[in-house]
Amino acid sequence: MSAGITVRPFTDEHKSQVRELFISVTRLLCSPNLRDAFEAYIMWSLAEEIDRIPAYYSEKGGGFWVALEGDCLVGMFGLEQVTNDAMELRRMYVDARARRRGIARQMLQFAEDECRRLKVFKLELSTSELQSAALALYRNAGYRLVREEFAETPSNKTVGSGLLRYYFEKHL
Repeated sequence: MSAGITVRPFTDEHKSQVRELFISVTRLLCSPNLRDAFEAYIMWSLAEEIDRIPAYYSEKGGGFWVALEGDCLVGMFGLEQVTNDAMELRRMYVDARARRRGIARQMLQFAEDECRRLKVFKLELSTSELQSAALALYRNAGYRLVREEFAETPSNKTVGSGLLRYYFEKHL
């Protein structure tokens, strides 16, 4: 566990920092040839989800949390209920300046513990080929790859544009 990091439920006071973290991390992943697709994805995701986190995650039977170091937001993640016995991990991002300190591992453990607390014993997630650190984290944490697919259609869950997505699950 990373010393000095606390995980707390999202509140409106975190809104601007969450928005900034989402935009900055997403833009860091962007390759120049996909800039327009990434900017469209950012706008779509802000409107559908990020700018309405309490409503969005309530509608999805889940929740959203932030990782704080003092008053500084260094990470975030959400959980959506996908079936009665499975949740989906969403938006797990760590500020680029705070990486390689175990924050993502701490958030992932918190998400798994939250699922267990809710008596949901499967956690699903997906990530793209652009996120090699995330792929390594999930594999090292015992997640099993269940499928790969090229995402052609954009949504608030994927940029689309033919990026390869990896879908994982873990029985808790």
